[in-house]
Amino acid sequence: MHRDKICIIFALEGIFHMNLPGRSVRSRPEIRRKVKILSYLYTYITNHMKRVTIKDIARHLCLSVSTVSRALANDKNIRQETKERIFAAARELGYSRNIIAANLRTGRSHTIGVLVDQMVSPYAAKVLKGINSVMRENGIYVVIYDADNDPEIEREYINFVNTALLDGLIIAHCNHPANVELFKTLHRNGIPMVFLRNSLDGIDEPMVGVNSYDKGFFLVDHLVCSGCRRIVNVKGPSLSGEIRDLDKAYRAVMRKFDLDIVPELQVEAGVDMCAGRKVADDLLDNEVDFDGVFAINELVAIGVMNRLMERGVKVPDEVSVAAFTGSLLSEMIYPKLTSVETPLEEMGRQAAELLIRKIKQPDIKHEGVLIDARIILRESSHPQNKYAESIQV
Repeated sequence: MHRDKICIIFALEGIFHMNLPGRSVRSRPEIRRKVKILSYLYTYITNHMKRVTIKDIARHLCLSVSTVSRALANDKNIRQETKERIFAAARELGYSRNIIAANLRTGRSHTIGVLVDQMVSPYAAKVLKGINSVMRENGIYVVIYDADNDPEIEREYINFVNTALLDGLIIAHCNHPANVELFKTLHRNGIPMVFLRNSLDGIDEPMVGVNSYDKGFFLVDHLVCSGCRRIVNVKGPSLSGEIRDLDKAYRAVMRKFDLDIVPELQVEAGVDMCAGRKVADDLLDNEVDFDGVFAINELVAIGVMNRLMERGVKVPDEVSVAAFTGSLLSEMIYPKLTSVETPLEEMGRQAAELLIRKIKQPDIKHEGVLIDARIILRESSHPQNKYAESIQV
């Protein structure tokens, strides 16, 4: 069988590289001749080189199919010497496990999906690393769907997941109301799901995230204590529970210090740097008076901060900036950004472990997980200190 494979490989090499004297390789008779030979080879392959099965190994060793099957599944009731004979024969005959057939027998694909709203963010890379590490330990494959913050792309992926044989799904969604019903359909179809950071109303599935209200409250409190009185509240999509918690925290701090909640300082934006730059331009072009910015994530905050400095506004001397979510990127920019930094890799690990529990125990209600996060005060909001101060609350 192996000799046949080698012969076919050499034949294919010859077919694709041969050129008859005085005739173009691209001439129609030559192409027809090659196609005819390929057709014969294809027929030969399909008729004589079929996939090696468990039955072939059993026949080769004069063993029962059941014994071979259980040995390949590492059944402890099969003697070790018998297993070794079977494994050796499987290697000799070129046996490979038929994953599709196994999936149909067990009803499991040992594959999960991860839907991310934006793959290019430092947030996604760290979370995925945590997810992958747990899934590898459990022999589960990971398929990643990048929605690129586009609800249309997200909708395509959700529709695909409905028809794919996935054991479960980890979701960081785009916060778009048009897709909520599709997620509800997934839920009704019984696909185990775990949400990252933001769950969806009407879907009783667990979430792995941080205590956004407490961390948001501390950040805005810090801005006020640093001297800010007119703080811009840069909010994301209102569908997000996390965004609603941050808005509640902002308002609670304003009430605590008896500060007005000014409508022109309440700004809805996207979730990337371009959205942050637009926020800065709109504030400056409309001559809005402000001395602080509380942004939903570090990408928006960096966009705001860079654009302010490009237009001559000093950060933090004139405007302090802080972001709710941060990563290593907050440390790499100038000035360094005050942010809430979640152990993202650990968040990914927790989400993966929770999903595995849901897959194994589908009839049990599983609670979500809150991950603790560090609030790191840096130069973007702390002009009186030269060095960053790490505070965990």
